[in-house]
Amino acid sequence: MQLVIRRYRPSDKDAVLSLFSAGTLEHIQPCFNEAISSPLYIGITLALCVAGYLLGSVLGAVVLPGAWVGLIYCCCHGVHSGYVRNKLKTDMQDIPGNYLSRPDDCYWVAEAEVEGIAHIVGMVAVVGKQSGNERYGELFRLIIAPTCRRRGLGVRLVQTVIDFCKERGFSAVMLETGSNQQAALALYKKLGFSLVLIHTNSSAPSWMYMLARVNVFRMKKQL
Repeated sequence: MQLVIRRYRPSDKDAVLSLFSAGTLEHIQPCFNEAISSPLYIGITLALCVAGYLLGSVLGAVVLPGAWVGLIYCCCHGVHSGYVRNKLKTDMQDIPGNYLSRPDDCYWVAEAEVEGIAHIVGMVAVVGKQSGNERYGELFRLIIAPTCRRRGLGVRLVQTVIDFCKERGFSAVMLETGSNQQAALALYKKLGFSLVLIHTNSSAPSWMYMLARVNVFRMKKQL
């Protein structure tokens, strides 16, 4: 499979939005599995089973922990689906205007040709920013289709951003990713990014992030 990384075109919009949505929402189930299997949440689930039983009802021993598990799943779903809804209404609604209208910004897609038909299988974006005297690039929207993972495409896309930032004279590349996205974290660390901040300020309420056991990691690579 031959992969080509190129600038975004308006005709890519439907494929890009579809890949962005699917690539983000696929984290719901792993997020839930990781949260509910934590020692704390296992303890809470068992305690609710016992509490329901002691209240004199076998049904209560099922309903109470079931409601707790359902709440955790809803929080994991809300964190990711809320993020997708927010971005589809804002920057992803006008990619050329938000990512291609300035020389310090760019949006790339990875295109693969399968049986003579071109498919969008990955994407990444960068926005030039300034904080005080420091000019840096912020990496956004790194998504790779499942069929093209573990083939080095993530490295190529991130490196495309790094090279662009060097050409623009930026001093660093910044990004944010979820604490539950282990593959992305491993990729960023491999490419020299280090953790600089942990927070929960995002599109979903902070209590939802807390119950889903998700933090936002802000990372930086000095150029």
